[in-house]
Formats: sequence, C-alpha cells, structure tokens
Amino acid sequence: MNFLENSTLFKKNRVEAHSSHKFNFSNSNFKISLNGTWDFSFCDSKKWGYIQVPGHMELQGYGNPQYVNTMYPWDGNENLVPGEVPHKNNIYGTYRKEIFIPENWIEKNIFISFQGVESCLELYCNGEFVGYSEDSFTPSEFDLTKFLKVGKNEITARVYKWCSGSWLEDQDFWRFCGIFRDVYIYATPTTHIQDIFLTSNLSENFKSATFKGIYKIISKERKNLSILTEIFFENSLISSFSEKNFIENYSEIVTEKVIENPKLWSAETPYLYDVKITISDSNTDEILEVVTEKFGFRKVEIKNKIILINGKRVVFKGVNRHEFSCDKGRSITEEEMLWDIKFLKANNFNAVRTSHYPNQKRWYELCDEYGLYVIDEANIESHGTWQILGQIKTETVIPNNLPEWLDNVLDRGKSMFERDKNHPSIIMWSCGNESFGGENLYKMAEQFKELDSTRLVHYEGVFWDRRYDNTSDVESRMYAPVVDIIKYLEETPEKPFILCEYTHAMGNSNGGLFKYTDLEEKYPMYQGGFIWDYIDQSLSKRDKYGNEYLAFGGDYDDRPTDYNFCVNGLVYGNRVPSPKMQEVKQLFSDYKIKVEKDKFTLKNTSLFTNTKKFTTNIKFLKNGVVSFKASMICEVEPLSQKDFPLPKYNFIEKGEYTIQVSLHYSENCKFAKTGDEICFGQYIFVIENNEVKNTPISTPTLIEGDFNIGVCGKDFHCIFSKAYGGLISLKYFEKEMIEGVVLPNFWKAPTDNDRGNKLPFRYAQWKIASLYPRCCEIKCYEENSFAIVEYNYELPTSPATKCSIQYKINGEGEIFVSEKYFGIEELSQMPLFGMSFKMPLEFDNFKWYGYGPEENYIDRLDGAKLGIFETTAKKNFSEYVIPQECGNRCGIRWATVTNREGYGLKISSATTFESSLLHYSAHQLEESDHIFKLPKPTNTYLNVNKIQMGVGGDNSWGAETHKEFLIPSNKDIIFEYKISKL
Repeated sequence: MNFLENSTLFKKNRVEAHSSHKFNFSNSNFKISLNGTWDFSFCDSKKWGYIQVPGHMELQGYGNPQYVNTMYPWDGNENLVPGEVPHKNNIYGTYRKEIFIPENWIEKNIFISFQGVESCLELYCNGEFVGYSEDSFTPSEFDLTKFLKVGKNEITARVYKWCSGSWLEDQDFWRFCGIFRDVYIYATPTTHIQDIFLTSNLSENFKSATFKGIYKIISKERKNLSILTEIFFENSLISSFSEKNFIENYSEIVTEKVIENPKLWSAETPYLYDVKITISDSNTDEILEVVTEKFGFRKVEIKNKIILINGKRVVFKGVNRHEFSCDKGRSITEEEMLWDIKFLKANNFNAVRTSHYPNQKRWYELCDEYGLYVIDEANIESHGTWQILGQIKTETVIPNNLPEWLDNVLDRGKSMFERDKNHPSIIMWSCGNESFGGENLYKMAEQFKELDSTRLVHYEGVFWDRRYDNTSDVESRMYAPVVDIIKYLEETPEKPFILCEYTHAMGNSNGGLFKYTDLEEKYPMYQGGFIWDYIDQSLSKRDKYGNEYLAFGGDYDDRPTDYNFCVNGLVYGNRVPSPKMQEVKQLFSDYKIKVEKDKFTLKNTSLFTNTKKFTTNIKFLKNGVVSFKASMICEVEPLSQKDFPLPKYNFIEKGEYTIQVSLHYSENCKFAKTGDEICFGQYIFVIENNEVKNTPISTPTLIEGDFNIGVCGKDFHCIFSKAYGGLISLKYFEKEMIEGVVLPNFWKAPTDNDRGNKLPFRYAQWKIASLYPRCCEIKCYEENSFAIVEYNYELPTSPATKCSIQYKINGEGEIFVSEKYFGIEELSQMPLFGMSFKMPLEFDNFKWYGYGPEENYIDRLDGAKLGIFETTAKKNFSEYVIPQECGNRCGIRWATVTNREGYGLKISSATTFESSLLHYSAHQLEESDHIFKLPKPTNTYLNVNKIQMGVGGDNSWGAETHKEFLIPSNKDIIFEYKISKL
C-alpha cells in the first residue's frame, strides 16, 4: 500500500511523456500488440482464469461496476481523507502474459506501453519489479530493455481499482477497473527521435506560415547526423529542408521554414499535411529512422476578447463526449469512434470536449481528419471534495493550494500535453473539471502556456473561485440561464464566453435550445457551447428472464449510486440516435434559410465554406403533399447572405401551402452521402375559399336509457355511460374503437427534467384530476340534426375547479368534441389539456399532417418540418432508459389511427393540436423505472391534446420549463376537434 496511499508517489520508473508520432527503421516491424487474452487472477484468488485486454474487469465477471456522479464511491462505506484508499473493497487483478522477443530486437531499446489503466499499475517482468504508474487516461510506458531476454518472457501487471490518484478522478461516470486501452511493446533504434513538437506561426494576412519543428533525439553513441524535414500535401512535396548536427546522448534540434500560401486547417476545411523527418548518419548516409506525422496550419488566438480561428470569430457547436460503449464501457473500438465522428459531423457539430479526461489517441487523429475543434481535458476532477448536496465546502477541496498534490496535478497536465500536442484539432487545453480552484490548477495553466503558445487554456472552475482568475483564458460556465449570460455580456465582460456544458440532454429534453443559439449573432463574445452530453452511459445487461436491456446505476446492486444520472446523451447507449437530434442538427447548422412567399434568404455563417458546394432543393407542398420540386446551386460567400427568387408557381387553389427550402450535400464525403440534408427553412400560408357548401347531413338516432345514452347512424354506434361519466363505446363499421371510459386528461408521464424540478410534487393534483374527475351533470338532447351529449366534471384540485366535454354527433358518425376548462386562481400550471383514448391493440398505425418526423414539443420545434408522416405505436415510443413522456407531435391538422385492414378513425380540427400514439398510458409509463419492466402491451393509447407544456432542458436538477411554454391554469381553455370514421 506504500504506492497506493501516497499522493506524491504517482509514478516510478515510468518513461517521460512524449509525442505519439509514428516511426520506423530498418524496414522492419518493431511493434507487437499485446491485446487479446491474458491470464488473470482476481484479488486473493489462487485460481487463474482469463481476461480480455483491452477491457474492464467488472464487465468480464470480476467485480461489479458502480456509477456515482459527485460523491466518491466509498462514501458511506468507509471514512477516508484525501489520499487514503478503501481497504475493505479495493479490488485488484493480476494480469499475466507470455511474450516472445525476436533475436533482432535484443540490441534495441525495448519499451512496453499501456495506453490506459484504471486506476494504477504495478509492472513486473520475469519476476522483477519494473515500475508503477497512476493517471488512468494517459499512457504508462516502461523501459524493459534490461529485464528481457531473447525468446520467452513473462509480463505481470497488478491493477488496483483505487489509489490516491482516485481522489483526482471523481468524474461523473461508471467506476471501472482494468487495462482498458491498447497494450503493446515496441523497440527503438539506438539513435531515436523520442519527441517532436510541430507548430506554425501564421502571418497577419495568413498568406504565409513559419513552420517550426522541435525534435528531441536520444543516442547511445556519438553521431554526426543529417536531419531532413519534408512537407507533403496530397502526396506532393511542398518543402524540404535539412540540418546537420552532432548528437551525443540527448539533444534538441530546432528547425524552421517559411511556407507560402498554406492551406489552413479548420473544422470546415481540415487540410492536413504530411511531415516526414528522416535522420541519417552524415558519414555513411545510412538512414537511421524515419518519423511521420500529420500537421495542420492554423492559428488560434483571442483578439478584442473574441476567440478567432484563422482570423475569424468561431462559434462552437459542441458536445461533451465520454468514451463509452454499452458493451465494453470506456474500452471503445475503432468502429465506434468512426461512427461517432461521422455522426457528429453529419449533424452539424464542429467541436467536442473530451469530458473529462484525455481520450484514446485515435480519437484526435479522427478529429484532425474529419474536422472537429477539441478541448482536450486533463484527467482531474475532485467534485466530491467541495460540492456536497449542492453546497460549497471549500475547506476540504483538493488539489487547491496543497503542496502534496501539486506534482501529481502538473504531471497529469504534462502527460496529456506531450502525447497530444501535435494535433491541430486541439485548440484549448483544459485543466480538468469541477475541481474548484486554487494555485495548483493555476500552475497547471501556466505550465500549458509555457509549453505551448499556440493554444488557449480553459478551466470552468474559476467561476466558483476567482482567486486565480487567469487560470482560464475564457469565461466558461455550466448550465448558465440565458438571462445570466446576457447579464455577463452586457456588463463588463473581460473574456470571451463559452458554455462548456449546457442544455442537459437527459431523457426527453433539450427544450429551449434556440434561446442559446439565438445569442450567437447578437453577442460577438458569446461563442457557443458544448451540450451535455453525447452518449448515454448505459450498459447492456440481461433481466431475470434473459432479455437484454440498457442498465444504469443501481442495476448492479452498486451502492452508493446516482442511478440514471449517467444517461444524459443525445444518442442512446447502443448508438441509436434519440429524437432530440432533430432539433440540435437544425439549430447547429452554419447555414440559415429564411423562406418567404416569393423568395428565400440563405445566410452563410460558416467561416470558410461557400454554399456553392451544396445543392439547394425547393419543395412546394399543398396540404402536406408535394406538388412541385426544383433544385439549384446557390453561391453565398462565408459570413454573408443573399436573397434568391423562388420559382414561379400559381398558388390559386384553396388549401394550406408549405414552401420548404433545404440544403444538401452535392456529393459523397467522409461523413455524408449525396443528397443528405444539412438544414432547411419553411414558410406556411393558407389560401382561403369563402364558398360555403351546405351538404345535407342525416340526423342520428338518440337513445336515452337508464344507464347509458346511445347515438347511432350510418355505420356507427356510440354509447355514453351515465354511471362511468364518459364515452365508453365507439363503433365504426361494427368495430369497437375504444376500451374504457374517455375522460378529460391533464397529465403526462414526468420526464427526467420534471422529476429533477419536482414537477410531480408541484403538479400532482392534475394527475388526480385526470384519474378521478367527478361527473356532476349529464345532458343529452337533439339540436339542428345533431345528437348532443354533455358531461360536466368537478375536478379534485385545491381549490376545486370544473371541466366539461360536449359531444355533438351527426348521422354520418362525425363527432364534434368541445372540451372546456374553467380557469381558477391559485392552481399550479397544467401539464397538458386534452383527452386520452384507450383503444384496442390492433389500432397501432399513426398518420398525421403536422410537424415531424421525430417527436417534437412547443419548446423543441425548430427542427421539425410540416408534412404528412406516419409511424406505429411501437416505433413512436422513444427508448429513454426510464419510461417517460414521449412521441408527441405539434401543429397537427389531422391524424388517423388505423389497424392493418385500414379501419380506424380520424381526428381533425380547425385549429392545430398535439397528439401521440403509444402502447402505454401516461400512468403506465410513470409507474415503470425501466423499459423492460413495462407491461406487455394490451392496448393502444391515442392522446389528443390542445397543448402540452414544453420539456425544458436548461438542466435536469431544478430548472423549470420556460414560462412561455407552460400552461396557465387561471384562464379558460377550449379545445374543439372532430372524430370521424375511416
């Protein structure tokens, strides 16, 4: 335990961090992967089994994963002070691997590299102690040269779950253990470029750049070397320059060259050059080593308090991304990383924050290649030492100014910097996350600035602790309300403003995102932000019947836990996009389209891209049906806009018209196919026809019984119950359409955001009102060829209020429904206002003319198009891990619900309404804490609402839906619609 509980002893015999460049020599492969099956012994067990590397112990049957957010995982089990580790449950595993060293390796320097080990590693080779290392997310490398022999050798690694460094790794994530990234051994020549640092300094007009290379070379013997640097672009040699130097033991070579008219790297134009460095013996011309690295010319700076990329103000359309897979936890694959980068680019993201630790090095290569701005974050978080149950407790915070943590902190920052410094995608170094403030983090920031003048430094924690405000070059906030952002920007802002976390994507969320993106144009110092977060941290698990589901905290009997707070993603844990992406994609586009009746305006807010590379498509729709299509190329320069006339079209017939203009990729690219949509705009208008046709309608038969009121006519029959206080039967063509009494409805299944802001407590009376209204009066009569049935309800609210439903039925089976609510003061806002129809299971096809295709809400509507869409009740269910309100559509003109044979009903209205079709009622959704616990569907529920409150999303632990998207209960509400047969 000498290593484990000493915050000042975090490495022993570990190779100093260096760049992750590629090299080769002697035309041979001197790298051997050790990924695969290792012998494994768990804790004190004398039994040896097997384990896969890379991977986590817990996901391979050794121990249980545990999810906690802020609190430390041992809280409530052991009383520890920072630096101490649990003694009761500090699991560990012993890994053993036999390796074979070829004879031609033995004169080389041989190293072993562990790219990621959580949380610490003791290493042995052939029974001898080699070294020790902490920091789970940067490489741990050791020199094995003196321990190895030709032929068979044995590598043994002991990995502990907790060490003193775990106090600096209190991130909001699953707590795992094991060798979870690649492991390999490699050999280097006797003269070797150990480290390179490539930078460029662009001229003021960006027409030339001074390329600078710093090469650190080690050699076992005195050498007179020639160092040739060649720069290639698309396989063509751009520049070549050489140096001659005398090398002994360790030398640093600096070389510079002016490059004219370089193509500049940005997220839009990720131009990469190939740099090739060849070192040769000057006396013999023998090539000793060749190093290759990708390089991008770009400039990141702050001018006039604004962040500039290559001289242009940048707005970050970003996301926080945990490395995560529902199958392998943080041990993600190349295929998953490729899926992620393509998905983000295709959905208009331009930035990513590596929350909250350095990622696999391959991720940065992909960000270089595909084009994403990266905030690279050091593996430091001590949230649980200072923010406890929402209260700030500064006396216990680490690392603060404590000298025993300084070297550890600086080492973590430097390890990240040295490995990642050559990636042009990285535009900021981050000093970690949620660790309050203090001198240690300030010294880390100063270390970044001393090592690297080409990037900015980020740290959100200065908002909480202004003692060392210069720790961060930017004013970074988390979940700041829009009003607070405006206040900062309109007073005396000293730094550019970004949101390193905002619009919390937990469950059905991200409402009101437009309020943030609207700031981009109004306030130049507002430079966007990073959504929390990208992917649900849910794990594949099987229930007691063997069915697979996505699990969250607590599902592994892990205590303490923070339950489902690990599932905040825009995509589900199985990498299926959630419906929220529809809104994000539209609002994050660099291109804005405003459509009017005779023209459209294309606004290009990109920095470097002309819209002529895209295709503009135009559609005219009449009542949701496409009546005209056209395509054109619109040339708009970056940071400008232009008007374009729409094709001539005679809009003369009565109806509702929609003009949709959309931007599409004109050809395949790395992340999109020809024709894929980037963004759209739409304009909606109506041509009225005042001609009134009086079509004779037959009169239905009204049958008033003792217990029921019947109304029947051509191919329909409905029954209204006096005893149960509502409609209980509706038959069209002898097929029953409803099961159970139809009552007024005011309730929805609470979302994660609702639970976080205590909506169920505040609004509970509306659930009771939906379940238990008292029918206090029933009327039936005939009037003007209609049979009319009226119900008046008293609602069990406090104070009590009233509601009524009138059914007005003609002989064709058309039912005109009028639902009225009578407003009253002193009641909470209403979750929704409408009715829910419990239907037979067979009626599961849903078609509507309204907004879609994905679910939408009144505060999440920018990404929805007006049109005719269809789905099923099953497909309409959004698989948020805890069932909640989902599947809603706004702006509906009409909707149909049918069975396979096409029988069913149609809902329509003179005014728009909202609707959804699901196999579960709001109450069934609310009663289940996992999807797999939902009952087997036995019915379909058609929800017909005048309005539903917004979903909110500023955060999920208290922020309420914005006032304009709530439903006041102190005003009368009337909802009128028509039910007809199909």
